[in-house]
Amino acid sequence: MPMATPVAHSATASPTTAVETASPSPSLGDGVALSVPSPRVWKGDFVPVLDRARKAIEDLDLLKILESELSHELSSMRYQDDKVGSFGDFVLEWDSPQSQDVVLRKKCSSGEEVAVSALLGRDTFHGDGSLPAEALLKICIKKPGLSSILKFDCVASNRGGSEPEFDIQNAHYIPSSSRADSSIYRGPLFSDLDPALQHELRQYLAARGIEENFTNSLLLHLHKKEQGQYMSWLQKLRDTMVENQ
Repeated sequence: MPMATPVAHSATASPTTAVETASPSPSLGDGVALSVPSPRVWKGDFVPVLDRARKAIEDLDLLKILESELSHELSSMRYQDDKVGSFGDFVLEWDSPQSQDVVLRKKCSSGEEVAVSALLGRDTFHGDGSLPAEALLKICIKKPGLSSILKFDCVASNRGGSEPEFDIQNAHYIPSSSRADSSIYRGPLFSDLDPALQHELRQYLAARGIEENFTNSLLLHLHKKEQGQYMSWLQKLRDTMVENQ
């Protein structure tokens, strides 16, 4: 069988001819060529502009929400007309606008000292005319001439009823105010104590001014304090956003 003769390529054909052929430039007629910007030019000139526009829109949305929240707080002012009652013989010793907690203290004629530190805890109730958050209290009692301290961890709340709720969670005996060692045995949980002993310890605190009027006044004071701090925070955040416009 005769072998097939291979097809000869033209010696004049160049494999680069098609590649080297220049494509016609787009024009507007009359031979006026259009200049098409390279992708690098588009990226360098327009991406930052789009990013700034997107950021401006996001900032504007945030500012609108801040304005709405601030207007809502100003219009509601739930505790504006409520007057904080008396703390009895206690003196409000610490109440910084930058701090969440307050400290009240009194010294009895017998020389006994009672100190109360308190701040708001979590919201426990949502309803009209209520104080939604509970107050966390630490009550320390020191007898004259003794270095030991009785410390009570308590929770006070008011769900809008006629009487506030007041619970003692722990009652600690600390041998010395200078020895706040976590390894010291401080006693059982308050709920594990005999009910009669629980009752007498509540009466012990009530006799020292930790009673219904005191806890109601403290709860209202802490709620008004928290609302004022929240509004101040909103205003500062709003002002910061306006300055950045």
